[in-house]
Amino acid sequence: MKISEDHTTPAIAAPGVSAPVRDPREGMQALLRDLRARPSGLSVEEAVRRRAQYGPNALPEKRGAGWASALVRQLIHPLALLLWGAAVLAWLSGTPPLAVAIVAVVLLNAALAFWQEQQAERSVEALAAFLPPQAHVLRDGHRVEVDAVEIVPGDVILVDEGATIPADARLLDGAVEVDMSALTGESVPVVRTAGESDPDAQLLHVPDAVFRGTQCTGGGGRAVVFATGSATEIGRIATLSQGVERKDSPLEQQVRKVAWLIAAVAIGVGVAFLPLGLLAGLSLSAALVFAVGLLVANVPEGLLPTITLALAVGVRSLARAGAVVKRLSAVETLGSTTVICTDKTGTLTANRMQVHQLWTPHVDIRTASEIPPGDGHVAALAEVLGRCTEATLDGDHSTGDPTELALLRFARTHVPARGALRIAVHRFDPRLRRMSTIDRGTERREVSCKGAPESVLPLCRLTAAERATAESVVAQLAGRGLRVLAVARRPLGATVPADRDAVERDLILCGLVGLLDPARPSVAPAVETCHGAGIRVHVVTGDNPLTGAAIARSVGIGDDDSAVVTGDVLAAMSDEELADLLQADGEVVFARATPEEKLRIADALSRRGEVVAMTGDGVNDAPALRRADIGIAMGASGTDVAREAATMVLTDDDFATIVRAVEAGRRVYDNVRKFILYIFAHAVPEIVPFLLFALSGGAIPLPLTVLQILAIDLGTETLPALALGREPAEPGLMDRPPRRRKEGVVTRRMLIRAWAVLGPVSAALALLAFFSVLWRAGWTPGAETGAGSPLHSAYLEATTATFAAIVACQIGTAFASRTERVSLFTAGLFTNRLLLIGIVFEVVFTAALVYLPPLQSVFGTAPLDGWTLALLCTFPPIVWGADELYRWVGRVRARG
Repeated sequence: MKISEDHTTPAIAAPGVSAPVRDPREGMQALLRDLRARPSGLSVEEAVRRRAQYGPNALPEKRGAGWASALVRQLIHPLALLLWGAAVLAWLSGTPPLAVAIVAVVLLNAALAFWQEQQAERSVEALAAFLPPQAHVLRDGHRVEVDAVEIVPGDVILVDEGATIPADARLLDGAVEVDMSALTGESVPVVRTAGESDPDAQLLHVPDAVFRGTQCTGGGGRAVVFATGSATEIGRIATLSQGVERKDSPLEQQVRKVAWLIAAVAIGVGVAFLPLGLLAGLSLSAALVFAVGLLVANVPEGLLPTITLALAVGVRSLARAGAVVKRLSAVETLGSTTVICTDKTGTLTANRMQVHQLWTPHVDIRTASEIPPGDGHVAALAEVLGRCTEATLDGDHSTGDPTELALLRFARTHVPARGALRIAVHRFDPRLRRMSTIDRGTERREVSCKGAPESVLPLCRLTAAERATAESVVAQLAGRGLRVLAVARRPLGATVPADRDAVERDLILCGLVGLLDPARPSVAPAVETCHGAGIRVHVVTGDNPLTGAAIARSVGIGDDDSAVVTGDVLAAMSDEELADLLQADGEVVFARATPEEKLRIADALSRRGEVVAMTGDGVNDAPALRRADIGIAMGASGTDVAREAATMVLTDDDFATIVRAVEAGRRVYDNVRKFILYIFAHAVPEIVPFLLFALSGGAIPLPLTVLQILAIDLGTETLPALALGREPAEPGLMDRPPRRRKEGVVTRRMLIRAWAVLGPVSAALALLAFFSVLWRAGWTPGAETGAGSPLHSAYLEATTATFAAIVACQIGTAFASRTERVSLFTAGLFTNRLLLIGIVFEVVFTAALVYLPPLQSVFGTAPLDGWTLALLCTFPPIVWGADELYRWVGRVRARG
């Protein structure tokens, strides 16, 4: 697009695109020329033209998939497909009510997952909250208030104290102090001054640039807008965040693999054994019944709802502990976490500045907490801090800059508030980097002054040696990551000078104060627990490297030899160098990290096979929170952007809650394995009767019917499986290393327990019950047991005995599944009350099917005699005892 020289419209971008003209670090005159802007602002007509050309000052929006496709995805999930198959099989087997029940389970699970997904994606909408609804601009040389969406490149905005910056801009005049924590993570406000430039600085550190979504905490001035909408830093982060696709959690990946494995086995077994039944001499109808029975026996109809409800229980327990999880699978992801990348401000720290160390000409550097109240050596310093402030302390109603509130709290600890008449105040000037007040006490007028050491020390009456000492102390405190302020005073005569320079001279140095946003008391124990659990913790912050390293060491992250990598150094690293850094033992502090660099760190860790949890609270954290396996945002101090991008929100902003969440995630995953073991173990006693029927060529009647299998899978099995999802954590849960990302939810040891211990023992006991009834009735192999035959009633009682025997073995399997390695006596026999309730239910349910005539006719059952019932009572301890022996052998081998 070519523009004539006298045209006032800047050649910035194509219509509808809001973008910066060129690098905003160029000279101001060049920027004004390229923007076709004037210090007096645009005309109204020109603003309207640019609004039409570049579009609104709004964040980019990305439309996701429609709700219909999202819902369909939940209906064709692998486990859902298995349940659809089970419903078809139930219908084909002549039990429409069971088919309807299975379909209801599929629809219920799909609706729950769909709702979770729709609630989880709100990042861009939250970013919009950082655009103030209105702003002040110059139009035709006059100050006017406009909607923030109407601001265009070239506008001159007016930046006042307390205002939120509506677009990215550079100062034409004035100086401001800006809270940049939402973009950089740095807790200390930064100064931006017109006329200063640094062509080599990173964009966020350009000395005269202010950015959309940040807040002016002091000063004022005019600024020319160079970027709006998606071209702003926040807009860029929004675009970056939208481009990050969520990955399936480890559990989702493993469950999908297990589901397809089960489907393949079920179909394969059914298809393979259909001709086997025909070869064994079965009729076609009998062979079909045989194949359908194998399919039904291999499909765990209750697996999907059991996993979903177990995760939902984990979500509720975490919410009570202060962690709100937005995706059910995130509960399990927490349990597999191997690396935590944590922000500093508001995460490791409370985002609440306080005086940490101080120095006076009479007192060497001391920690503030070690100085008793009323110490005379710090009284003068505290007196000045109490006067030289515009903050007020009033409990929850305190007002003022966080730094001033911290200084005022320290002052009130060491000197009482004294009545003094405020005569004048010279507010903080970002260019001068100091403030002063003139107060009249009971005896005299006095000037109180505080500010940056390089601003205040030259105004003090100091000898060369005293100045050198003070500057050395400043270097020491700054080297410890502290924000350093100099405090001074001087008596004033009866005349109060009107000129600020005349007031702020010939000062007497009271001392130096070092402020720090301290670590939360709960963080250090939480970090220690993480280390015990085999989890490494890296600090990834936009803050000062000295401050980040100091806070990290104070909570036990790394040590004095740990690497501290700044954003510039990280940007210069190759992917291989970054991988080597992360591969090495120890923990790293990444400082001055940009959103892209946080993403790069998360990607590098993920390529190494790590399961990454990323914490954050600022706008700049949103892309990394989305990319990580689990993003953890701060609920109280964090931004809406971070909360919406994350999969988990800490309502108490406590790092220790992450550790509790990791423990809960490990417990949930263990419990998922426990009820999968419980379900898998039942496949053997359900399949063996059909194999016996087929291999005998029908000489042995079918010991279990298809309807009875469905009654087990959807009736007696469900509540105990759910109860296993509520099992308390096993001892030593947080003393073992995280499981590997590729480690399956189904392990070799689990299959051995299910298919070589619990399953065969249960199958043998079930067949024992079946044959004991038939033999006592005089049955011999090949004898007729069909309807109308003399042995038909005995056959019905025998199949009922098989059904009841499997249920009895389920009870033993449920107790055995409660622990993976330790003895059940260590965990406690009766510590899971829900399991006891589930067992009572399945016993009552089984009794109803066995003894109620209406259900007898549906499920083909018959009453059992006392001898059979007594035999069944021995089955649970036999099954549990066999597994207890297997686990004891495993513990002995592990110790040996």
